Order: sequence, then C-alpha cells, then structure tokens
Amino acid sequence: MAVAVTAMVALAFLIPLAVAVKEIAESRALADAERQAATIVPALVVTDDAAALERALASTPVGTSRLAVHLSGGRTVGRSRVTAADVAGAAESARTVPVRKGYVLLRPVALGGGRRAVIEVYAPEADARKGVSTSWAVLTGVAVTLVVGSVVVADRLGARVVRAARRLGQAAAALGAGDLTVRIVPDGPPELVAAGRAFNTMADQVEGLLAAERELAADLSHRLRTPLTALRLNLGGTGPEAEQRRLAIDRLEQAVDEIIEAARRPSRAVPAGCDAALVLRERLAFWSALAEDQARPWQLVGADEPSPVPVAAADLGAVVDALLGNVFRHTPQGTAFRVTLHRGSGMVGILVADAGPGIPDPEKALRRGNSGAGSTGLGLDIARRLAESTGGGVRIEPSALGGTGVNLWLHTDGRAADPRRRLLRRTRARGSRH
Repeated sequence: MAVAVTAMVALAFLIPLAVAVKEIAESRALADAERQAATIVPALVVTDDAAALERALASTPVGTSRLAVHLSGGRTVGRSRVTAADVAGAAESARTVPVRKGYVLLRPVALGGGRRAVIEVYAPEADARKGVSTSWAVLTGVAVTLVVGSVVVADRLGARVVRAARRLGQAAAALGAGDLTVRIVPDGPPELVAAGRAFNTMADQVEGLLAAERELAADLSHRLRTPLTALRLNLGGTGPEAEQRRLAIDRLEQAVDEIIEAARRPSRAVPAGCDAALVLRERLAFWSALAEDQARPWQLVGADEPSPVPVAAADLGAVVDALLGNVFRHTPQGTAFRVTLHRGSGMVGILVADAGPGIPDPEKALRRGNSGAGSTGLGLDIARRLAESTGGGVRIEPSALGGTGVNLWLHTDGRAADPRRRLLRRTRARGSRH
C-alpha cells in the first residue's frame, strides 16, 4: 500500500516536472538563438552587401553553419534550412519552425527605405535537450528515494502492529491448545493493548474456573469413598453373585480413582493410546456374566487383531461400559447384542448393535440430558466427546439385528480435533437440529 500510494503521489509530481524541465530546456535554446540573431542586426542596418554580411556571419560564435540572412529579392546569405514559404510566413512576426534534428528561429528585421530582412538561426536538438536527461535522472532518483523511504517507514510502523497482533494470535492458539499459563505483554496500538489485557483477564478466569472444577471433582470423588467403603464392609455372602458385586465395587473404586487422577491432571496432558481390541475383549468378558444371567446372546466380532487408537484405555473402557450399559438398561432381558470392531484407513470403528425396540429420535438421544427413560444421557455424551477428541464422531442408526446401532469412529492418523473445529462441528450440529 505504501508503494502504491507513494508511487502515485511521486508520479503526480514527477510527470509535470519532467515536462516542465523539457520545456525550459527548449526555451533556453530558443533564447540563445534569439541572442545570436540580435548580433547580426547592426550589420544589416549598415549594409545589405552579401560579402559584408557573410563576413559578419562568420565573425559570430556560431558562424555561418547556424546563421543565415534572407534579403529582399530572394537573396540568401549563409546556409538555410527552411523553405521560401517559411521565410515569407515570418516576414511580419518571428516564428519557430521545427526541422530535422532541431529548430529554426526566423526573426524579421525592418531596414531603412522600406526594406525588410529575415534572420535565420538554427538551434540543434542537442541544445534543446541539454541537461534534460540529467534533470530527469535526478527527479527519478528523488521519486525512488521517496518510495523506498515511505516503505521503510510504513514497514516500521506496521511491524509494531503486526508483532502485537501475531503475539496475541499465538497466545490465543496456545490457550486453545490447553496451555493455561500463557500470558502476553500488551503492546501496540491502544486497541491491541486493550485486547491483550482482556485476553490476560480471560486466561486468568479460565485457569481459575478449571482449577475450581478440578478441585470440586476431586472433592466429590473423595466423598464417594466413604459410602463405597461402607458398602464393601456390608457386603457379605459367597457365591457368584457376591463375587460379581465385589467386582462391581472394585470397578467403581477404580473409576473414582481415575476421576481423581483425571481431575488433577494438567489440561495439556495427552493420554497414551491403547489397543481397542484388547479393551473390547476385557469389557465383554466383564459384561458376559450379566449377559448369561439375563439370557442375552452376544457376539464380539473383529477383535482378534490389535487395533491401536489414540485414547486412554480407561476412557475407551468407560465409553464401552456406557454403551453396553444402555443395552442392558433399555432392552428387555433375553435381547441379543453384538459388538463389532472395524479397521479402516486412518480410522477405527466400534459398532454396538442390539435387537431391542430401537430409539425413536436418535438426534435427540445424542443431546446431553435428552436420552429419556430416566437416563441422564451422559453415556452417549461421553462417547461423543471421546470420538471428537480424535477427530471422529458418533452416529446412531438402525442395526442389522433390528434395534439400535451406535457407531463410534476414532481417527488413528494423528488428526486430533482442534477445539475450534469441534466447536464449529457442534454449532453446525445444533443448527441442523433446529
């Protein structure tokens, strides 16, 4: 922009100045020719003898090569470069005639006895352009200097704004990536300084809110230990059912410990990956006992080979438990279910299908707190958030068994979903539901 604006301003002054310099040089050459013509006038007043006039012309600084005198009767002394018509046209007033490689000044002179003569002075083009090239070069240099100087000044002024805006953008990206310690030193124009201070205030509030949330989650988890301990002490009896209850309590205590650990884990910590096939085998082994008690046929398909996914085993296990828990909670006893593990290019899919009555409104079920049937809807919400953390998603559709099929897709190619993309996806999803 600085180049364009300064160049236009420079050209607006440079072009008229260049034309003026050329006209001044031409005027200077013609004025010199006028002086040369004036030197011959005294000789013309004294005599009109051709020999005497030729000697007078030769005595001038330019000689007969540039001077000529046109006398009455068509006589010409010296070398002429114009036609008789040009001479006749200059009999009453001086005029300038352009000729090859220059100009000719024709000046009439009134002599005694009614006689008239015309003095011809030749001005070469070199004299008319003397100094023009140098002047144009100087003007061009001045214009280039102005343009370069304006660019340097504009760059220095703009760099301050750009640096401040870039630092603010980098800090915002770092905060969005989970670095709650990032802060900036407000700099730049007043608007960016105000934006920087607002960013620091927002980061402080976010850090404080997350810290309070972690402490609250940890505190609530600690409070759960007391009733769990009492439940374990009151649990008695032997046999398979008692053993299942003890295993359920162990699982619940493990989940509480994981909640405490996750609540106090820094937000930037990246969970390690796990083998989805191994997690599915372990969780289906856990649920198989209850399935046998309720006479539920079940299948695990595709979990024979390792299937690494970029999520923690505990998180994936919690999602599988939530999806299977929905099957046991919302379908009658004896309803079959099947868990299928799909492996694709850069993606792993887990399909939990049942032969139950199905879900009337799958879109509503995916919204937190809207699953119905007395459920909080947290299971599907947890599954959705886990899938979106890898760039994947969750879809509910009719299953091949006749009931509901929940498809959980996890990206394995490192395309962890950016928080802004997740927010955009959720916004679009909400818009499509309304």
